[in-house]
Amino acid sequence: MTSDGIDHAAQAVGLTVLGTARDGERVVCLLGLSRGGWDIFSADPEYADGKPNPLDRWSQRVVGALGESLGGEALFPFGGPPYQPFMRWAAASGVMWPSPLGMSIHRDHGLWMSFRGALSFAASEGIVADADADADAVAVRPCDSCISQPCLNACPVDAFRAGGDGERYDVAACAAHVSAPEGAACRERGCLARRACWVGQDRVPEPRRARFHMAAFLAARSEA
Repeated sequence: MTSDGIDHAAQAVGLTVLGTARDGERVVCLLGLSRGGWDIFSADPEYADGKPNPLDRWSQRVVGALGESLGGEALFPFGGPPYQPFMRWAAASGVMWPSPLGMSIHRDHGLWMSFRGALSFAASEGIVADADADADAVAVRPCDSCISQPCLNACPVDAFRAGGDGERYDVAACAAHVSAPEGAACRERGCLARRACWVGQDRVPEPRRARFHMAAFLAARSEA
């Protein structure tokens, strides 16, 4: 089994391998939605059944079945506590890093990535973690060469400048703006700060998907 083989199987069900990381005697393959993943999810029963957390429930079913077929243990970033260390795995992959906004940035997906699950395999199975690959293939954090940092200048309410250093996210200010009439652009098109990043422009969600995620964000805030 190789990471390319895992990605091929994942693509068939709407997922993709975002990165792989070694964790002791295990190798963890981090999974997110593929380019066609939204269309697959939105055509499946969870999307329209009216029950809470449709994307999480879909992810549990699909990642779980993928793990069974490939012989990997399915792990999820939700459902805790305790929670799995997805951010530690992301950092260890060498292809994802903290961005000036605080959220992770991916070498290809930019800020348009979220973890839908992971598959854990014994290292003895020979899957190569990204950080163990040839040194010439190691990615460089795109933010390091970004002088203007447009992501920090695009938020209408400066939600990512709450602490003055770009490391604190004012979730209340963000939610208030998104739910207000003047927040229509964010509701309809997705986070403007994320859209401003030059990395992953081909991954920016279409309006239907953006509205889904923003509605889920506001629903989670109302339940908090």
